[in-house]
Amino acid sequence: MVRGMRSLRVIGLGAILFVIAAGAPMASQSVNQPQQPWIVLTDGDRTDVAAKIERLGGIVTRDLPIISGLAARLPAGAVPVLSSFDGVLAVQPDRSLDLQSRAWESGDPNDQGALTNINQVIGANRLWARGVDGSGIDIALIDSGIAPVKGLANGNVVHGPDISFDSAFPNLEHLDFYGHGTHLGSIIAGNDGASRPSARAAKTNYLGVAPGARLVNVKVANAVGLADVSQVIAAIDWVVQNKDRAGLDIKVLVLAFGTDSSQDYRVDPLSMAVEQAWHSGIVVVTSAGNDGNRKPLRNPAHDPYVIAVGAAETRGTRGTNDDRVLPFSNCGTASRRVDLVAPGRSVLGLRVPGSYIDANNPSAVVQNRLFRGTGTSQATAVVAGAAALLIDQRPELTPDQVKALLVNGAAPRRNATVCDGAGLLDVASSSRLETPTSVQAWGISDGSGSLEAARGSHHVSLDGVELRGEVDWLGGTWSGGTWSGGTWSGGTWSGGTWSGGTWSGGTWSGGTWSGGTWSGGTWS
Repeated sequence: MVRGMRSLRVIGLGAILFVIAAGAPMASQSVNQPQQPWIVLTDGDRTDVAAKIERLGGIVTRDLPIISGLAARLPAGAVPVLSSFDGVLAVQPDRSLDLQSRAWESGDPNDQGALTNINQVIGANRLWARGVDGSGIDIALIDSGIAPVKGLANGNVVHGPDISFDSAFPNLEHLDFYGHGTHLGSIIAGNDGASRPSARAAKTNYLGVAPGARLVNVKVANAVGLADVSQVIAAIDWVVQNKDRAGLDIKVLVLAFGTDSSQDYRVDPLSMAVEQAWHSGIVVVTSAGNDGNRKPLRNPAHDPYVIAVGAAETRGTRGTNDDRVLPFSNCGTASRRVDLVAPGRSVLGLRVPGSYIDANNPSAVVQNRLFRGTGTSQATAVVAGAAALLIDQRPELTPDQVKALLVNGAAPRRNATVCDGAGLLDVASSSRLETPTSVQAWGISDGSGSLEAARGSHHVSLDGVELRGEVDWLGGTWSGGTWSGGTWSGGTWSGGTWSGGTWSGGTWSGGTWSGGTWSGGTWS
């Protein structure tokens, strides 16, 4: 529950240890109810709130100082009571629209996850040697934000809108307090400042796959990774409408998340959104999912127009005979398989000290600056960088042609299965192919389906009440298929100006939950 107009204060980036005050549980039926994971945001006095959680029969599992919050397990019946206490700003479920990083772990004897190794395996550094590094290409990353850490703070990031639940708090706007977006952004286009990326420069500089490209940071997930599908659709809408405005030239869109929706892509609103981007000239790269080899592709990867990426383990070698598709990587079904795979095991991206994933996975930190992550998210970031390299090489390429080049240039593996798609990403091979005359002709999504079905089992909530039904995150009524002619009527960008990395239109600012069951709740 969020009360009044108090702002959320960030205490600091370092972990702050504190002693949880003991106390007798309050007399409440909630004490005997099953416990669920929740995130509790406070006004700063976390010790007092921790004591209240214990008295309600809950357990504090993690201190989250970066967001002035606590991770806890609480009986559902205790949530309304806790929300009413002074010092408690909000109680949110600890789950989200799945950002597709499966694990943050330590250990990698082959160091296969180092970007120097990955760029050699996929052939990116051979394109750098030919002057192809992604320069002039803007890549939109819809994720949890981007932190200004070294490698992402030298002019290679520009801010789009922040339409996350953090946006009402000025000190959280655009920044990545979760850690996922920064990790992926660094894999795509991280650059410590090397003016001419090369294999030699990579020995002393952190370099992503397309180190000459620029990232457009469109934040939808908040400090604990929460986002609703309607926010993602709005973010895609912004990318489509602003792809070539205010000095932008967005050619690639990265969506490293997915829901378990089983809705047919031809009516799914999220599928319609990604197709709008695709047909406007933007290559959309999506993660297949981390549910296991036998599982269908996640939404929106199940849309056949976009590029669906699975995760592989390369063991650090150029050859593919020792590679394997990782067992968690979704393969898809007979009607829609993964397109190709890319390195997704123990990938070393840039770390956000004190972020949610950093605080919860200290063993994943490498040399204080880097962080290991495994998942189809990381593989998606690698492919997104490769797409930017191909467009830098041949600016006239259409999204269909970029997809065909990546698929046709992929390296097949001995004893390959349907889980490999076309094989392992080899952008150097793709760059040598002739430009194909490829035009995809799948059925077009009309977006007439259900927003609720697009969410699958993933829901955000306010005061313990989940956002469900045909209602967007601002409380507006969703009408399927209203995004026609390139404009989503539920969230048209008004104001008309966007410059200097700040969106001045007021459509999304404030983040107010209004209408229906959400009236009265404000994220500010």
